[in-house]
Amino acid sequence: MTDHTASREPELLTITEAADLLRAPVATLRYWRHLGTGPRSFRLGRRVLYRTDDLHAWIAQQHAQALDRR
Repeated sequence: MTDHTASREPELLTITEAADLLRAPVATLRYWRHLGTGPRSFRLGRRVLYRTDDLHAWIAQQHAQALDRR
């Protein structure tokens, strides 16, 4: 029996789902995307998508930067 969970691709989230995860308005994610300061995202057709791994990495980076400023 093969374990498929170890090689599973990261889950893709829509901008609305990513905003829910970050507890931020969708408009904020759009603005961050415009500025190039938010979490990594990409277009698939007409949709903007976020990988959960990228969102969690961005959150960790923001946390580390906040600790460094103390």
